[in-house]
Amino acid sequence: MQEEPEPTVRDWLPRTAGLLLGTLLIATAFIGAYVGALHEPTPRDVPVGVASSDQRARTLLTAVRDRTDMIKIIAYDDQAAADDGLLSREVYAVLATDPAGGLRLTTASAAAPAAVDVVDRVLGEAARQARLPLRVGDQVPVEDSDPRGVVPFYLAVGYVLGGYLAATALGLRTGTAPRTVRWAALRTAALAAYAMILGVAGAVVVGPVVGVWDHDLPVVAATGALTVFAAAMVAAAIQAWLGLLGTGLVIVLLVVLGNPGSGGIYAPEFLPTVLRGMHRWNAAGLCTDLIKSVVYFDRRGAGWPLAGLTVWTLLGALGVLTATIFHARRRARRGTARPDSSPTSANAHSGG
Repeated sequence: MQEEPEPTVRDWLPRTAGLLLGTLLIATAFIGAYVGALHEPTPRDVPVGVASSDQRARTLLTAVRDRTDMIKIIAYDDQAAADDGLLSREVYAVLATDPAGGLRLTTASAAAPAAVDVVDRVLGEAARQARLPLRVGDQVPVEDSDPRGVVPFYLAVGYVLGGYLAATALGLRTGTAPRTVRWAALRTAALAAYAMILGVAGAVVVGPVVGVWDHDLPVVAATGALTVFAAAMVAAAIQAWLGLLGTGLVIVLLVVLGNPGSGGIYAPEFLPTVLRGMHRWNAAGLCTDLIKSVVYFDRRGAGWPLAGLTVWTLLGALGVLTATIFHARRRARRGTARPDSSPTSANAHSGG
């Protein structure tokens, strides 16, 4: 068997410089995204619900809104609708007239403890200035073992990272684009099996091992499996179309932008405007929201995160399939349909 010639410095240097430049840009973007988004979290428009007919509560909220943009008033038709908005995670708190006198602030710290702290502090000060008693109650508190409410986010990050790494590992081992539709199906099945295992493993870690939650573990595991599979299929699709260069784009989407924009470290209302709505479409944000809905809010508000992760999974599967067909046809046209002796090379588009 004839050995391949050793690459010359002239061949090696451009490729090496290109790879190092790519990693340099990604690392710089990582620093910029995290420092830019998280160095000075400033709450703006934190939503607080109130019944339209509750004149006393609305007067206090309007006075607060006139002084600061930290609070955003969400008016509901009646008190029942406002209470439902709290449990559906449309607002972090509901202000109402207390039948015993003064005002009553009902919060849901499980949605975002930092956001609830802001509401409590701002409205507490306003009530003192107005000489109105304010009774505060937390209807959906975080677990005592997770006082900062960060476990859903870190669990989501682990799931997303696991999916991305699994897809990348298969791409390095067997080529970024499956050689045939049959191999594409096998790769998808392998990633699905991996996703189910990691989903269970994550639920077991936060449950019996660490002891954060002792309930809803099967649903947490299912949420994790869907998240892992979604991240893996998106990564596999991008890498199938762009080769190993697509790995950089995957890191940007899932990690560089995904983590700070997930709303898991700080609530979306604390982030710069450009990142505020990102949690509603990126995998880490969708998973974080879904875990909170499952663990704390009796699955209310789970519809969009579940739909979003499902859409990402289907788009990823479609991307892998179309890339497989595209590359197979291109090889057929060029008459080069033969096993790739080096699936991890820069041309690693022809694996199994």
